Amino acid sequence: MTDDLIRALKGALDYSRVYRRQTFVVKLGGEVLADRAVLDNVAMQVALLEALSVRVVLVHGGGPQSSELSRKLGLEPEVVAGRRVTTPAVLEVAKMVYAGQLNVDLLSALRGQQVRAVGLSGVDGGLLTASRRPPVALRDDDGTDRTVDFGEVGDITGVDPSVLTTLLDAGYVPVVASLAADAGGQALNINADTVAEALTTALDADKLIFLTTSPGLLRDVEDPTTLVAFATPAELEPLLVSGAIAGGMRPKVEACIRAVRGGVRRTHIIDGTEPDSLLMELFTGRGCGTMIVDRRELADYTSHELARNGTDG
Repeated sequence: MTDDLIRALKGALDYSRVYRRQTFVVKLGGEVLADRAVLDNVAMQVALLEALSVRVVLVHGGGPQSSELSRKLGLEPEVVAGRRVTTPAVLEVAKMVYAGQLNVDLLSALRGQQVRAVGLSGVDGGLLTASRRPPVALRDDDGTDRTVDFGEVGDITGVDPSVLTTLLDAGYVPVVASLAADAGGQALNINADTVAEALTTALDADKLIFLTTSPGLLRDVEDPTTLVAFATPAELEPLLVSGAIAGGMRPKVEACIRAVRGGVRRTHIIDGTEPDSLLMELFTGRGCGTMIVDRRELADYTSHELARNGTDG
């Protein structure tokens, strides 16, 4: 056991040298936030990254919790193509759940690991500016073409990351709830996957990581052995067009593709409910989820891992 631990530490050394002072944006899904044991494990992993001088920004949504409270209030949730329709009443729920309950829960878990974290939303410090989304024509997960008014949902039109860089430079971990406001101060609900991607690009971050309840991107959602370990945007776009990538996975894959094309080197989709999955993905060559990169980065990564494994032999 001791030999295995030492070998693992030596194997992680190469990665820790590369990651030092890099910026990672990590998005936590609502399901990850729902289980306190899972949340505590994620907080421990974030604490370890911080100890290795990685600059971490956390972004969270809270769809399941928002749906639960909405139903208690007599509001039946509506989700189209993985995105929530937000009536004025549902927006009030989102404010309470995202910027209130879940933000504090995540901050509390981080506090338990001695991580200095600061909670905020896209409204704080002018971080995100958005405009209300007009009705859009799209194809639902069942293949139906329809026009949808998403209500009090915003599309990001501007990002001012200065509040985040100020916090990061001072040694804090920002925890961002997925709300924004337009230029007139009207609060809007923003898809958390989109928020994470926008912040990753604005910060010129090195990684965008989605913690979900799926092992990653699966070719067959019923079969975990069909995990796509590596993919490029060009390989994934036909699957988006055909509808093979649907539901909550769709906005995550779309966000990864936009981030990669915006200059982000590596994006990841992993199962955040599995113990230590974030560390497995970051500090082992085989990883544990899906990595989406451009073709050149994938070739560089493959060459590096072959060299490492040959050296470790």
